[in-house]
Order: sequence, then structure tokens, then C-alpha cells
Amino acid sequence: MIQSKLRDSFGRRHNYLRVSVTDRCNLRCAYCMGPEGVEWLPREQILSYEEIVKVVKVAVALGIDRVRLTGGEPLTRKDLSLLISELSRIRGIQDLSMTTNGLLLPEQAQSLRRAGLQRVNISLDSLNPATYRRVTGGGDLQQALAGIEAALEAGLNPVKINVVLLRGVNDHEVPDFIRLATEKELQIRFIEYMPVGVGKMEQAESFFPVSAALEAAAAYELSPTEKVIGTGPAKMYKLAGGAGAVGFIPSISEDFCAGCNRLRLTADGFLKPCLFWQDELAVRPVLYDPDQLRALFFQAMIVKKKAHQMGEDGQSVKERCMSRIGG
Repeated sequence: MIQSKLRDSFGRRHNYLRVSVTDRCNLRCAYCMGPEGVEWLPREQILSYEEIVKVVKVAVALGIDRVRLTGGEPLTRKDLSLLISELSRIRGIQDLSMTTNGLLLPEQAQSLRRAGLQRVNISLDSLNPATYRRVTGGGDLQQALAGIEAALEAGLNPVKINVVLLRGVNDHEVPDFIRLATEKELQIRFIEYMPVGVGKMEQAESFFPVSAALEAAAAYELSPTEKVIGTGPAKMYKLAGGAGAVGFIPSISEDFCAGCNRLRLTADGFLKPCLFWQDELAVRPVLYDPDQLRALFFQAMIVKKKAHQMGEDGQSVKERCMSRIGG
């Protein structure tokens, strides 16, 4: 295994690249883009599969060994399994995963697994049909649940469920999600709301700390588990007698910037060192020059800052919505 050559100014080694394959999405989640949606990028501005593979190959040569496909909703991109197949053949990638809302998984899970996808994170912010519909701007909860079942049946392991905690919206559902993890082999991960993008939700009103979610889980017997590949910053707990596990990600209250190991490639071809800050480096001008493309990754290490500044005071970045950055 190649040790990562990508070390930033603060000594953090980077081995994880998140690749947004599209800014398009079949939902309108309130904290991402708002119910009115956003204007999609022209298709010619979106990186082709060939271009994405070029960037990833250079990244892997520099020590990137984890790649996650994101969006928008990646499954809205036509023939995504073709890209996954190409990426799975790149020697050096140890972990190939995807973040999705799961709505299109019933039709695609098997082909994605055959193509080489190893695991999925599925965004699911409510187990109540009306709340799910409201948060997602019209989504069908049953379709999302069918996507989870399809992922389990296809052997995409582990299947992680990402729950963005929203005060007064889904904070009372913590026990419901934990019960789901007792019944199915799922990793339920509660994530603090991050004020990124053009959504209309205000941080001060919507923020619900994972510490409060952990208190809500007090009725369950939770045992801390050791970190394994793919758990990222989550504090993971095993459920006594349960099939799955529960995790808590304190993105704001206890930021994990000191251990950050990730870069992002946006759908329109920019290398982004941090989710929060506006710094981004254009990939297209150097796409066909491997030396300059490598240099761009090292430049990203130079400009990467020590930490984000998201907090309960409501500070946020709204120049790019989350669907364009990649979650």
C-alpha cells in the first residue's frame, strides 16, 4: 500500500477523496438546497467519467486509497455502474463507497455491487412518512426503505444510515432509529447539522447536538466499539443484543478537523480542500498534464486551513449548495 504523500501544513495525511458525479438530485432537502431547488449546472460543465478516472488515478498514485461517490444524488447520473467498474480496477483503492438517498437503489443495487461498489451510506432523516416528505421536499419514505433493503440484499456492507439531527423536526426520533438498528444489520449515524449551502434552515434554530441524542439513547445498552475503516469521525457503539450499531458525529460541537484526511472533487471539476472554506482549485486546465495535476493536489495541501468555522452562531457558507460540493 502506498503511504499518502499528501500532507498538509498541519501534518495531516490525506488518503480520502470524495467525488461528486453530479449536482442533480431527485429530492429537495431543506438543509441542502431548500424547497425551491437550485439551478442545475449545464451538462457540459460536469466532469465526464473519463475525466473523473484521470483525476482519481493521479490521486491514488499520491496515496489516496479511499474513494466515495457523492452528488447531488449520484444514482441520477446515467450508467454510474460504468464509472464504478473503471474505478474498481484502479490498483490502490482499498475502499470504494457511495452516499445516496437510496430511492433508486431497488433498481440499481445489484448492478452497482457487481461493478465493484463495496458499501453505501444512505441519507434518511426521518422514519415518519410526513416528516420525511417535508424534510426532503416530497420524498417517499417507503421507497427509501426499499432502497435500504436492496442494499442489504446486494451485500453492500456495511449499510450506514445518515441521520442529520434537526431540532424540533426529527430529534424525538432518536429512539426509533436505534430500534431500527436492533432489528437490522445497519449502522445508524446521528450527525449534527452543518450550515453549508443555500438551504433556508438557520443553524441557531435547527442545531441539535449529538450529546443530546446520546442522552436520548440512554435506555439502550451501548458499548463503545473500536474504529475500523469507513467509520470516519463517528463515535461508534454496539447495541446489546442488536443486529446493528449506532454512531454519533459531533461535526460542530466537537469538530474533528485535527484528524481530517479528506479532499473533495466537485461535479464541475474543482478540488476542494475543505467543506466550509471557499478555497477550490480548477482541475480542468491541468487535466491532461499529469505533472500539473499532481501539483494541484499538493497546492490543495498548502491552502487547506486548520479548521472550519461552522458553529452555533449561525456562520455558514452559501456560495455553493451542498449538492454542488458533494456530501
